[in-house]
Amino acid sequence: MSGINKVILVGHLGKDPEVRQLEGGVSVASFPLATSETFNKDGKKIEQTEWHNIVLWRSLAEVAAKFLQKGKLVYIEGKLRTRSFEDKEGIKKYTTEVVAENFTMLGRKTDFEQDSFPRQGIKNGDELENNGLDNMGF
Repeated sequence: MSGINKVILVGHLGKDPEVRQLEGGVSVASFPLATSETFNKDGKKIEQTEWHNIVLWRSLAEVAAKFLQKGKLVYIEGKLRTRSFEDKEGIKKYTTEVVAENFTMLGRKTDFEQDSFPRQGIKNGDELENNGLDNMGF
């Protein structure tokens, strides 16, 4: 039996997505996402925030760059991916990221600057035409 690698997050963007173009014109976007939970400890309300590194690829990265910005609330589905790299001193480091497979912008329509924005989930591989909204059922 194979395993399951599924992550679902609802949180606020910590900063605007950073988009890069890789070889072959492949787009990749990344941003930190904050999720918070509240609990009571000794009669006091405590809020604990976790930060997640989010990575989006190809057309999903382009849509994120166009519509997402710091502070916005978003629902993200994806999978965990751990990768290694060498820092400036040549020391091997590891990082764990959420590779997003789709996302949905949450909140009121007035929370977004554009008059129309995708209200349903956007999946990696969706075709982008007319500002990315044509083939998404809007």
